[in-house]
Amino acid sequence: MTQPQLQFGPHTVQPPVVLAPMAGITNAPFRTLCREFSGGKGLFVSEMITTRALVERDAKTMRLIHFDGTEKPRSIQLYGVDPVTVGKAVRMIVDEDLADHIDLNFGCPVPKVTRKGGGSALPFKRHLLRAILREAVSGAGSLPVTMKMRKGIDDDHITYLDAGRIAVEEGVTAIALHGRTAAQHYGGTADWDAIARLKEAVPEIPVLGNGDIWSADDAMRMMRETGCDGVVVGRGCLGRPWLFGDLVAAFEPDGGAGYARPALKEVAAVMLRHAELLAQWLEDEERGVIDFRKHVAWYTKGFSVGSEMRKKLAIASSLAELDALLGELDLDQPWPPGADGPRGRTSGRNRVVLPDGWLNDPWDRAGVGEDAELDTSGG
Repeated sequence: MTQPQLQFGPHTVQPPVVLAPMAGITNAPFRTLCREFSGGKGLFVSEMITTRALVERDAKTMRLIHFDGTEKPRSIQLYGVDPVTVGKAVRMIVDEDLADHIDLNFGCPVPKVTRKGGGSALPFKRHLLRAILREAVSGAGSLPVTMKMRKGIDDDHITYLDAGRIAVEEGVTAIALHGRTAAQHYGGTADWDAIARLKEAVPEIPVLGNGDIWSADDAMRMMRETGCDGVVVGRGCLGRPWLFGDLVAAFEPDGGAGYARPALKEVAAVMLRHAELLAQWLEDEERGVIDFRKHVAWYTKGFSVGSEMRKKLAIASSLAELDALLGELDLDQPWPPGADGPRGRTSGRNRVVLPDGWLNDPWDRAGVGEDAELDTSGG
């Protein structure tokens, strides 16, 4: 059986598995872990980078765009609402050889993004979306440009089919669709039927599915049911970077053999390595361990750890302290059934925060300019 693959310009991604950009998560250390478990197979995208912050060379942003020498291709996700600023950022990436692939964020549902007209709010403005894509693709030259989006703002403002056609017309290489609206945030069930409809609407380019992939079997089922060309995995890998090893195994001819079910001892070793990588990346041990704290609950999900020990792990401030605490756990615990399934944010329907008058006219671009850009990266 021939393994499916994705082609992004000159880059072949086999198996067709992509790590979704997640703010505060998919930095260089986490990407390293995921790549190690996948054997270097797949595509691993950076945190969301704000175009204005990149153009202005914000110090935090310049750290976020750092790639390990082993990362090939180097993949950056950009967020922007102003075509001029997006164009400047893309040309900067090309001129300074900062990445090999550019993904554009039209899927983020958080209020600080949508209130500026960005993320999942932006495709409602069809002319604005076209202008941004045109600037990005023309500025990128030979670098492939892809985009990630949601179904729309809410059930009354569905945009993904129009956005998909615009993307094809403007030369976008591939599209990833999260099967939820912005209003759904991360609640409810992802609409995989929408992924199938998008694939039918834009047969010219690859369509990747995103939403509710909690296991390698979910990924394979999504591809069978929707006909999508690949999968984008987000919350399913939180505290489980070895999921990418499972995904690689699932695409083998004997698919499904050898899925990881680590005991707590193995999980603890990955936790410590993750914290060590963060400390090295931030060049500050305490900051690295503090940054790691958010991952503790995800790694220990389903294991018998105890509330007091969870609290101690979540306030550790040195690698030695973290290592000692992990050593106090019952490390012989096998992988628990409760560790599979949904993880991360599961918030339900929300009112989407938008600029004043945003929904009055889907074609109007008035009021969107450089001042609408966020000045910090990471979502």
